[in-house]
Amino acid sequence: MLKLYTKTALLFCLVLISLASIAKDKNKKKDNPLAGIPLRNIGPALISGRISDFAFHPNKKHVFYVTTAAGNMWKTTNNTITWEPIFDNEGSYSIGSMKMDPSDPLTLWVGSGENNAQRSVSFGDGIYKSIDSGKSWKNMGLKNSGHISQIWIHPQDSNTVLVAAQGPLWSDGGDRGLYKTTNGGKSWKKILKIDKYTGVNEFVVDPENPDNIVASSYQRRRHVWVLINGGPGSGIHRTTDGGATWTEVKSSLPKDQMGRIGLIGAPSKPNRIYAIIESNKEEQGVFLSDDFGVSFTKQSSYMTSSPQYYNELVVDPKNPDRVYSLSTFTSVSEDAGKTWKKLSDKFRHVDDHALWIDPDNTEHLYIGGDGGIYETYDFDLSTLFGTLNYTTFCIAS
Repeated sequence: MLKLYTKTALLFCLVLISLASIAKDKNKKKDNPLAGIPLRNIGPALISGRISDFAFHPNKKHVFYVTTAAGNMWKTTNNTITWEPIFDNEGSYSIGSMKMDPSDPLTLWVGSGENNAQRSVSFGDGIYKSIDSGKSWKNMGLKNSGHISQIWIHPQDSNTVLVAAQGPLWSDGGDRGLYKTTNGGKSWKKILKIDKYTGVNEFVVDPENPDNIVASSYQRRRHVWVLINGGPGSGIHRTTDGGATWTEVKSSLPKDQMGRIGLIGAPSKPNRIYAIIESNKEEQGVFLSDDFGVSFTKQSSYMTSSPQYYNELVVDPKNPDRVYSLSTFTSVSEDAGKTWKKLSDKFRHVDDHALWIDPDNTEHLYIGGDGGIYETYDFDLSTLFGTLNYTTFCIAS
């Protein structure tokens, strides 16, 4: 019996020691110097979709908006110190493009549906408008557009807006083409229509005459087993009467069928347009027009790593010969697209989809993509290397 009592007492003592140890550990946790610091949300830290677009306040650069392919829309009013989600209650969590009204920074337009043909692409339910900096939203139509790739707002008439709709990816039909409203989105008119498989990817509006428009049509259709990325519907089209009539541009462009075509104008040289055109390896590349799309000249055979996922160009606001190509590894050309060098990706993720260049200091860049948002103030354009400071916002797939 004595041995039994001894064993019982020993077991009881071990239990007491264990309980004391646990209590001591709890007290240690209470004494942790970080225990009194509350956690705060600095933006999504899990997979939420790649960055798709930026919109900066013209007079307050610390105020800007960021859209994502599968994580709604975010706003900062203190230069990225804090972020506020402002699109969570709308009908789509996927955004392809957005635009701030140049005449009224309170007015925002958002095109839902990621503007890519990727395997994991998310679709949208039309175009939205806010007149109070994103506090409230209204769906303005084009609900069957699937994927909206670009928005343009007339700089002198806020009621006139152009929208490029790629159309549904997994089916034909829907709202696809180039649409125009002259009454602030109450009604829409399709001013460029190709066919039921072809939408509009991007367009450029002449800053000196908004009736002059150059647009790229994009034929694509995804199936479970394959992506049909291109066809006879893809091409470049030009109008000089606001979209009443169109002419397809053929001069010096690929004769074979084309895929996705990215278009961009040069802000400091209004007649210049760049095009990056997917086609066969011999004919595809970067093209330049200095007569606002009447004719093009091939500059190089450069092509992005995956055209259906990229093929977007950005021109420096001050230098018409400096053009960026967003890709897995973004590249920059200093000679109007003839030669290309890889942009620095030191200390940052690759797979880029959005780029903002400070018009007052073109060495100040924001770049966004599959790994979030990155910023640099000291980008060295002579060596193409810079210190890119990561802004915590989104880590995406």
